[in-house]
Amino acid sequence: MYVKEQGTFMSKKCILPFMAAAIMITLSACGASNDNITAGMSAIKSLDYQSALENFETAKKSGENERLIYRGMGIAYMGMTDYAQASACFEEALRLSKGLVEAMDYDLNYYLASAYTKENRLSEAEATYDAILTMKPEETDAFFLRGNVRLGLGKTEEAKADFDKVAAMEPQNYDRLIQIFEVLNYYGQAEEGKKYLQDALEQENSKMTAYDKGRMYYYLEEYQQAYVALEEARDGGSAEAYLYLGRAYEATGDYNYASSVYNSYLAKDTSNAEIYNQLGLCEIAKGDYEKALSAFQAGMNAANNNIQQTLAYNEIVAYEYLGDFQKANVLMETYLQNYPDDTKAQREHDFLSTR
Repeated sequence: MYVKEQGTFMSKKCILPFMAAAIMITLSACGASNDNITAGMSAIKSLDYQSALENFETAKKSGENERLIYRGMGIAYMGMTDYAQASACFEEALRLSKGLVEAMDYDLNYYLASAYTKENRLSEAEATYDAILTMKPEETDAFFLRGNVRLGLGKTEEAKADFDKVAAMEPQNYDRLIQIFEVLNYYGQAEEGKKYLQDALEQENSKMTAYDKGRMYYYLEEYQQAYVALEEARDGGSAEAYLYLGRAYEATGDYNYASSVYNSYLAKDTSNAEIYNQLGLCEIAKGDYEKALSAFQAGMNAANNNIQQTLAYNEIVAYEYLGDFQKANVLMETYLQNYPDDTKAQREHDFLSTR
């Protein structure tokens, strides 16, 4: 049995975020009406992938933009964890190019590389990032993601070269430096990852906020310094500062103080799902499973919730700890319908089925 802590680890199968989601494709720019494509993309946002595919099939019959149709189909298949179909759709969308490189081509290549990675076709994913970097040699996202893939291929030195480029081009992108640490840490190279954080502290210290210093110290496991910086950052009131401060105390086993940190934030703002999730994890560590369950469920109803999958899983774990295996099993079946590629959850479902 395990719980999910948001944003603190990366799995080999989930290393590639959907970077393309940040690249907006304007449907109306293509001239013709694309109403069915728009409906399909709306269905994807609602996680209704089957309806999305039906919309895209209707869009084909209506003569809507083919590239956008295959792009949308690829994204829907990604959501359904059918990565072979997804990559085929992205390949078809790229094949339909008129020869001029457009914004959509970069978008499609990012998606295609992600699909290849999910299929464990890492060499093809690497080649796709090579193609992006040939067209856009300053694309730091591609360097970072290619570094991820190269680690999966065992090309450690090449991966570090990519990460070095990212760090050199974006020395004050502390979120990215932390991501580099997390990836290297996942592959058993935590000390190599820490070098990026230590270099940032040495070179950019005077430019860093207390929050940035605090989280660097947190990942470096220098918790006393993390406390000092994050207590200062907490005065600014950001949820992230409270999260890191609480986690720093959790890392030293002080769950009582950590839970008080989370509760002090929730006393003034009940909209942050991540705070609820971390509080729930803290309560599980303390053995108070009723409070943990309440925290996870409150997080699922929070206005600012972009971690529904994490909370849904942790709710199931809380019911397991409470001994309510029937409820946990029912929720797990629903969870796996929504997130069928969670292999650990599938194993947990097998366990629950025997109870």
